[in-house]
Amino acid sequence: MFNGIFDLRALPEDFYDDPFPYYRALRESDPVYRLPGGAYFLTRYADLVEIYRDTKTFSSDKKIEFHPKFGDSPLYEHHTTSLVFNDPPLHTKVRRLLVGALSLKAVAAMEPAIVALVGRLLDRIEEAGRADLIADFAAAIPVEVIGNLLDIPHEDRGPLRPWSLAILSALEPNPSPEILRAGNQAVTEFLDYLRTLVAGRTRRPGDPEKDVLTRLIQGESNERLSEKELLHNCIFILNAGHETTTNLIGNGLQLLLEWPEEHARLRAHPELITAAIDEFLRMESSNQLGNRVMTRAGVVGGVELGPGTQLTLCIGAANRDPEQFPDPDRLNVARSPNRHLAFASGPHQCAGMHVARLEARIAISRFLERFKSYAPAGAAVRSRRARFRGFTSLPVEITRD
Repeated sequence: MFNGIFDLRALPEDFYDDPFPYYRALRESDPVYRLPGGAYFLTRYADLVEIYRDTKTFSSDKKIEFHPKFGDSPLYEHHTTSLVFNDPPLHTKVRRLLVGALSLKAVAAMEPAIVALVGRLLDRIEEAGRADLIADFAAAIPVEVIGNLLDIPHEDRGPLRPWSLAILSALEPNPSPEILRAGNQAVTEFLDYLRTLVAGRTRRPGDPEKDVLTRLIQGESNERLSEKELLHNCIFILNAGHETTTNLIGNGLQLLLEWPEEHARLRAHPELITAAIDEFLRMESSNQLGNRVMTRAGVVGGVELGPGTQLTLCIGAANRDPEQFPDPDRLNVARSPNRHLAFASGPHQCAGMHVARLEARIAISRFLERFKSYAPAGAAVRSRRARFRGFTSLPVEITRD
């Protein structure tokens, strides 16, 4: 339990199972908390919203913050070139291309393929009578969806999930040398693969309305990405869409096991699935932490801070702030309003959030429709990461209607 000292670089083991008592204690006692390393840890909803709005004071650029951590490495080049860790003009340029490719119309066109994919996965689960909800279901969906978005050949998709996990694991507050080596190797291998893929797509372009890679290659309004920007933002598309959506689906199905009355409520009222997805995102945000650096002096949560101050935004804490969410530690699949911050807010709001919601809605609603009930068939295994909250294994037995 929180004893007055909280350090992201030395977290207690019980934090990974349940960080929310720590978040609550910080929010109540010191919502603008100075970490031992000098950065500030923010836990209030209102403070995060204000920071998301003011991109001039609160920069997303990570060059200064990441260099001591990664050095001159493939990981440093990747994480300082990708969309999420940049300010305009690069952020604006890449986001405009992605948002155009992931419009509501484009996302709606993905639905039949996702329905068919989920159906095939559920057929296998039904035949087996049991499943690991991560390996056999949640992780299999976004890899295929993103593979389709980039039109990656099916036979080449095997390494995508391991590459993504290795690269994202290096974003943890205190990665080990082994994790850094694996992350750098993954970036290098992924870049080598993408160079070949991009060369082929440049020679034979796809439909830019459906093929995100073609759209990124061709650019828009005479504005194109450099080769480095193109390659690293293709990696970003996989990483951003894969891990967070896997966690959303897995966390949602686990929450329904932990809250059987809400499971029964959702089965009885399947029209609540859209609200339920947002409640899963709020309760167990796939991405728990964000970061900003101050470009000028300002006041955060009543505390005066100077330029260069590094901030850790605790999305997981803000999404359980009782000032914004009544009874915040209770799952309510009909919660409304539900203005959670799982996809951030403002100019950096997740460009792929409509795709993630679609995948989760189809996956979870079809699972509940197919199977009357499901129960643990072994221990649920947490990924034990601070930034990304999810499971590596969720073994269950299922009961068919």
